[in-house]
Amino acid sequence: MIDPVKAILVFVATVFFVASALMPGGFSGFSPDQFPIPQDNPPVQPAGYTFAIWSVIYVWLLISAGFGLFRRARDGAWEACRVPLILSLAPGAAWIGVAQLSPFWASLLLWWMAAMAIWALVETPLVDRWWLQAPVGLYAGWLTAASWVSVGLLGAGHGILFGETGWAFLALLGALITGAAVLFPLDRAPAYGAALIWGLIGIAMANITAAPLVAIAALAGAVLAGFLTVRAAT
Repeated sequence: MIDPVKAILVFVATVFFVASALMPGGFSGFSPDQFPIPQDNPPVQPAGYTFAIWSVIYVWLLISAGFGLFRRARDGAWEACRVPLILSLAPGAAWIGVAQLSPFWASLLLWWMAAMAIWALVETPLVDRWWLQAPVGLYAGWLTAASWVSVGLLGAGHGILFGETGWAFLALLGALITGAAVLFPLDRAPAYGAALIWGLIGIAMANITAAPLVAIAALAGAVLAGFLTVRAAT
């Protein structure tokens, strides 16, 4: 018989993760002066409205965790994804506090959260798709985009090699390759692709006038991700 402890831990981790969004100061992006080279309007940064996706992610993950605890606590199909989900959400509860202190450590933590979320997504079952796979996929997809944005910000903010525009292109390429590496073999996680597309379009919208080549590259990436997402959905 499946022990419900993991379902309880997922629920607790999710509650703390969601509650962290209410901490004083919150997070609306890294401050420009958190970098040696201030990032006032970096091309890798998506438009501000795209961060509204967190509201959907928070609510959906909380509903999923509640359903998993009260209706699927002893369901073996849900069991495999619970450990990586805990390993993503529990440290993630500290992410906003870390981000207020250090973009570098926040980026490392973001990559850890993304890796664990993708692992959890791979382990999700086909049953209860809208209760488990979809919210985990949306969470993992947005973390994929955010992780590469953090790489672009760190590279540009420390003046490494490529400059702001070069790091924006590198981040876009990295996000697209990562997304393809998840979507192509998994072939059943359209919510992951939808979140990634949302992030890419957000970057495009932020650069239409300021950096049109970045905007074109982001839109091209969104189209390619769209093909993979449609494939996963069908």
